Amino acid sequence: MTWAVWAPLLAPWITAPAARRLAALLPPRQAALLLALSAAAAGSLAGAALALLAAGALLHVPFVAAFGHVSPALLPAGPVTLALGAAAVPGCAVVAWTAAGTLRRHDSRHLHDELRRTANSRAGDVVVLADDGADAYALPGRPGRAGLVVVTSGMLRSLDGDERAVLLAHERAHLACRHHLLALVADLAACLHPALRTVHEPLAFQAERWADEVAATVVGDRRLVARAVGRAALAASAAPAAGRPPVAFAATAGPVPRRMASLLAPPVVARPVAKRVATVLLLCLVVSATATAEATDDLHENIETAQGAVARR
Repeated sequence: MTWAVWAPLLAPWITAPAARRLAALLPPRQAALLLALSAAAAGSLAGAALALLAAGALLHVPFVAAFGHVSPALLPAGPVTLALGAAAVPGCAVVAWTAAGTLRRHDSRHLHDELRRTANSRAGDVVVLADDGADAYALPGRPGRAGLVVVTSGMLRSLDGDERAVLLAHERAHLACRHHLLALVADLAACLHPALRTVHEPLAFQAERWADEVAATVVGDRRLVARAVGRAALAASAAPAAGRPPVAFAATAGPVPRRMASLLAPPVVARPVAKRVATVLLLCLVVSATATAEATDDLHENIETAQGAVARR
């Protein structure tokens, strides 16, 4: 089992850059989904490998072995196995702690309650804050509570009517496409393996590009969307708003010049090189999954052998 668990623990160092490279070759919707799903798969497999190592080590602890009716003397007890397992136990605790913090950070329930108290006005899913600073963002909802588009009065004054329509279409796209769930998946994956932290930034960019494309479809004018994105970013830079929740997706986020250039350029089409990168990415995930399955089977067999010895006594 010791050697099998190395693959899912090492693979994210290849999976993450391969996913980022492939995402850059795809349209934004496919790119965002690819990044989130790749991170989720690689993170889950790495987390499973870490848990297997920890379980193998804990079974050598007398009271844990007694609880599982296992004879520790019959379990593999090489120095490498025990050393990795001993390190995996606190590693699992750190993963659980950081994942819990990530879930708390993504919980927007208290933000909705605060908006009810501080909002200047509300019309449908749009909440206007009395703030001379310029900002606009999408605040995700929860079951029984719809998401909101939050915009400051300063931002509304900075844009004309057509640009406001683009702004609202962009933020509504974030809510409709559930971009906050993709961000949550990527952030949880980063808790499971440090290499996957590099997925967050490109995923955020692709989510903004995805929302830009939806807004362009809604208003029917890509140049108008590019102009609105640029003017909103300039307004937010000149007069920053008080603060933006960490779970929010904002129209002025990400590298705005790149977003504008993408809107003014022809739509992205998948290139032939994307197939080669996709093959590397898929191979990494398949090898990780196979190794995790093998390690799980090995641990299961070892436990059954040790339990059988206890039962025969």
